[in-house]
Amino acid sequence: MTITRSDQDKGTLPAAAAGQDRPELHKAIEEIVESGFLGVSLRVHDERGEWVGSAGVAELGGTAKPPVNGHARIGSNTKTFTATLVLQLVAEGKLELDTSAADYLPEFGLDRRITVRMLLQHTSGLFNFTGEVYDDGTIVHGIPVPYSTTGKEWVDNRFHTYRPEELVRLALSKPARFEPGTGWSYANTNYVLARLLIEKVTGRSLAEEMQRLILGPLGLSGTVVPDASPEIPAPHAHIYYRHEEDGQHKTIDITRYNPSWVSTGGDMISTTRDLHTFISALVGGKLLPAALLAEMCTPHATGIPNMDYGLGVFVQKTDCGGTVITHNGGNVGSATLMYSTPDGIKTLTAVLNWVDDAAMSIATAFPNAQQKLVNKVFCGKQADPARPAH
Repeated sequence: MTITRSDQDKGTLPAAAAGQDRPELHKAIEEIVESGFLGVSLRVHDERGEWVGSAGVAELGGTAKPPVNGHARIGSNTKTFTATLVLQLVAEGKLELDTSAADYLPEFGLDRRITVRMLLQHTSGLFNFTGEVYDDGTIVHGIPVPYSTTGKEWVDNRFHTYRPEELVRLALSKPARFEPGTGWSYANTNYVLARLLIEKVTGRSLAEEMQRLILGPLGLSGTVVPDASPEIPAPHAHIYYRHEEDGQHKTIDITRYNPSWVSTGGDMISTTRDLHTFISALVGGKLLPAALLAEMCTPHATGIPNMDYGLGVFVQKTDCGGTVITHNGGNVGSATLMYSTPDGIKTLTAVLNWVDDAAMSIATAFPNAQQKLVNKVFCGKQADPARPAH
């Protein structure tokens, strides 16, 4: 079946029809829903063309499937957009990767050893303002987040506005995890500083620069830099949060919330089609000079098995021995997946929704869902018989 662009734009293409020629993909998303998710929408581009489909429901109590090209909060996929923007400004001569970030942002008193590269690479050692879990199991909280204590404090404050400078200053009030450049630790703080760098050297807002250099040139009309707005464009699936209040469990719709609590660490909104267009253009060399793209995709050890980090992207080894360039975005009640082969030809983008809680009850099912989709798309016919995908 041929899927038309107008069908995709409406976000109403029936999942069953879309999946007629790819039953293995439709089965995979159905199994993910059965593992505990409310809904999944999936988009695949490969040698067989484009496939889109969805499974589950768009909202609790409903029967409609999630829109196949609905809007979603993309979480830390925001970091890939932001890192790309920083590197574009490097190409324009407005920033230098190995210059101290303090030279651009002197007002924060940053350790002068922290370079722009370290921010994008998560090697600055800065405290993560959304909280840190240390190797000995110690947890140090930052601002209220959905996964701290009962989560009620986040629920009660979910429309509160945090300014980027406020988040940075909170992080800087905590001890660093390690000396700059001597380790790797994922921290949203790095990317809030990247936002402030962008705005300082251009004199324009992050949203304006994102439109000028990425969204406009690629025609990403479904992608939004929301700042502190709680709104999300239609169509979209709903997301939920379960928390304890007065000794009872309550489940509330949190589709609308102020994303400034995570800021440029993960606040953007997009669609599976726009994410495909973006990651394919990025790794395909349409957004960055070849030398800077190579730096972006050069892996730095993270300590995570088969997954290293470049500048705003993970470089991941698949079960069948291949390499994918990826970033995923986990947000409260939802996640987006974004994967591409290094040439930008084969991509997987997806949105998953669920009922979230402070205990992260979906924590086991989520990596299993990721692995299932990656193996189906990137290890199908290419899987080595000696190393079967599992």
